[in-house]
Amino acid sequence: MVQIGYTMMTEQAGPRELVDHVVAAERAGFDFSVTSDHYFPWLAEQGHAPYAWSVLGAAAQATSRIPLMTYVTCPTVRYHPAVVAQKAATVQLLAEGRFRLGLGSGENLNEHVVGGGWPAAHVRLEMLEEAVEIIRALFAGGDVSHHGTHYDVENARLWDLPDPLPPIGIAVSGERSCELAGRLGDLVIATEPKGELLDAFDRHGGGGKPRIGQLPVCFDTDRDAAVERAHEQFRWFGGGWKVNAELPGPAAFAGATRFVRPEDVAESIPCGSDVGAFVEAVRPYADAGFTEIALVQVGGEHQRPFIDWAEKELLPALREL
Repeated sequence: MVQIGYTMMTEQAGPRELVDHVVAAERAGFDFSVTSDHYFPWLAEQGHAPYAWSVLGAAAQATSRIPLMTYVTCPTVRYHPAVVAQKAATVQLLAEGRFRLGLGSGENLNEHVVGGGWPAAHVRLEMLEEAVEIIRALFAGGDVSHHGTHYDVENARLWDLPDPLPPIGIAVSGERSCELAGRLGDLVIATEPKGELLDAFDRHGGGGKPRIGQLPVCFDTDRDAAVERAHEQFRWFGGGWKVNAELPGPAAFAGATRFVRPEDVAESIPCGSDVGAFVEAVRPYADAGFTEIALVQVGGEHQRPFIDWAEKELLPALREL
């Protein structure tokens, strides 16, 4: 059975609200949760970007069952991988084994803030590979020193190591990232229902490992209002990973999507309250071979109505997939 998750999207709600939402999602019966890790929202209309790791710590204490996960953290520019290892170990302890560390090569949107420039895509993947190796070494225990192509680590050690260690997921968008995920990851992450990504992941050692997708949805009893909100806050979603990873801020995303129409957004994001339409939007992920699918409800002020509706109508329908 495909598991259905809930997304704490830090770009569209404040920290206390995010924790309240995941508590409600746990009560409603969602199978797992994921959390974005942003310094900026995609568009100014979304309006938020709290520190995801503080939110995760609070969520770990406020919940008792639902798994938590970063979707995803970039461990290469804004964060040093040695610090990511420490954060992940600590959240895993707080969550008592319910945390998974999702990693990716990042977006300029968030990483430019430290002033180090934005590397080319192939360099970002090199950095990600080296970062995962450092995190794995620290998870193994003992003192770690590392002098590599992109990072230095001097006599680092994690003094509070969880058991079990957090599984590591790696986000993919092409052959090279699939090779990296299959070789170094415990699971794979993708935002599009492309079976070829999962096939490549399998070829490189990912066979039998979990595969997690994500789908934006916009529930509202007024479909026109849902379409309008999805267009206002999520019209960036159709830009594709290669474009989205390069743009430097919300103003750039606003400019790049100025010609996207509400009807264009509604073609890729299910809007309204028709359960069948939401199920059909999830189906391509299940058919492609994803084992877990995290839903993103568009609109920070519209989470509780969505969660209540999902508990009563959507989740029972999705269980039949």
